[in-house]
Amino acid sequence: MLVLSGPSGVGKSTVCARLVATGRYVWSVSATTRAPRPGEVEGKNYFFLDRATFERWIEDGQFLEWARVHGETLYGTPRRFVAEQLATGRHVLLDIDVQGAAQLRVADLPLVTVFLLPPSLEVLRARLEGRRDTPPAEVERRMARAQAEIAEAPRFDLQLVNDDLDAVVRAIEARVGA
Repeated sequence: MLVLSGPSGVGKSTVCARLVATGRYVWSVSATTRAPRPGEVEGKNYFFLDRATFERWIEDGQFLEWARVHGETLYGTPRRFVAEQLATGRHVLLDIDVQGAAQLRVADLPLVTVFLLPPSLEVLRARLEGRRDTPPAEVERRMARAQAEIAEAPRFDLQLVNDDLDAVVRAIEARVGA
């Protein structure tokens, strides 16, 4: 498994898409309690669950990891989905936060952890503000959280500044051995 973490807006989805395009990686589909954004598809982007179902999955041990992110929203990695994808022989790519990465590290699972850093906090703010679906108050909350997340970067196997997409992908593939 390849775990990719970093603050909101750092470009995790872009890096993941590039890795998946190689055919050697499959993107793990997370479960969440948040509402779908325009264009998101159930089972492709996320498994959208109501809170009661998500909590039942926690109780039943159906997540490899789960976390509360950005307030009350829950996210988790379904155990069954990851197992099915690993059985295909490809690397499973998990785009998760630092809480989830910490849970996976202590579970002693076979994984490589990568933390993506922004070129600067100013660049990160500009990326977040450039999103049309993130209100100013949410940008501020995510910027505050970003500083706490960045402090966790040394716990990851690899820390990469995401200022050159091709270089980031090459560094990840070199570390994973793809």
